Amino acid sequence: MSKLSDFEINIKIKLSAIWSAVMSLYIYCDYFELYRPGKLESMIEGTAFFGKVSQEVVLGLSSILLVTSLMICLSVLLSPKINKILNILVGAIMTLMLAYICYFDGWYFYKMYAAVEAFLTLIVVWLAWNWPKEQSANSPSK
Repeated sequence: MSKLSDFEINIKIKLSAIWSAVMSLYIYCDYFELYRPGKLESMIEGTAFFGKVSQEVVLGLSSILLVTSLMICLSVLLSPKINKILNILVGAIMTLMLAYICYFDGWYFYKMYAAVEAFLTLIVVWLAWNWPKEQSANSPSK
């Protein structure tokens, strides 16, 4: 039986792909949240689980999607050193936030999405933490 060929995917592309998946999951989860009873009515009334919605609240909540969107392209565009630090930092913050949501939200679909998103952002942290090093000319090859 012949062996299937494969090639090493650059760490930047891996990180960008994971952030893309996380972003897609955020959007779909937010869409399905609209099916929660009373959700649309509360949106029309301008209220949320924490009270009255203001511009500042929407700005704060939308920043989560903004950061994730930016991580998709920044993971490819930034230099390795800044990229590593930023992916560890943002990935860790998002993992903690999603773990909190996974634990405290009562709706199963929300728990499922938060758990998968937390797992993916944890992979981001792990990949960035273990960012591949360049081999020097004197080091032995694999």
